[in-house]
Amino acid sequence: MENFFDHMEEHEDVNMIKLEVNIDNISSEWLGYTMDKLLKEGANDVFYVPIFMKKNRPAYMMQVLCDQKILENIKRIIFEETTTLGIRYYPVTVHRLGRRFVERKTPWGVVKIKQGIYNGQIVQESPEYEDCKNIADRHQIPLKKIYDYVWKKGYKGKET
Repeated sequence: MENFFDHMEEHEDVNMIKLEVNIDNISSEWLGYTMDKLLKEGANDVFYVPIFMKKNRPAYMMQVLCDQKILENIKRIIFEETTTLGIRYYPVTVHRLGRRFVERKTPWGVVKIKQGIYNGQIVQESPEYEDCKNIADRHQIPLKKIYDYVWKKGYKGKET
């Protein structure tokens, strides 16, 4: 539920920056550590895409989305924690759906559901992973079964 109150209403974030970094000659563990640090610093999103660089070297492209207010801290972490020698970054606008949480009863317990609201209508719905995981562990049933149940009983484009 991080940043939930910042994103309750549908809006556009216009002060966002997208950073791209090509990284080779780095351990996967370092990438995971760097991702954790970036998210802890306030990055909205961090992900890696496998790529091939010159001389056909396997590498990763790291992409980071953050508010421009924390750009310098994000760049510092990337330069300190990775093997890159440069960062590309540019402004982007992010259209965010409004969000709200509801609870849905299942035969095994209650699951929180995150709903995405676009123009006043529910257009996305996603069960909270931790709730589903806890139910699966507690009842020794496949995680997939809980998701299937929640989605089957889902919103179908209407209010629940």
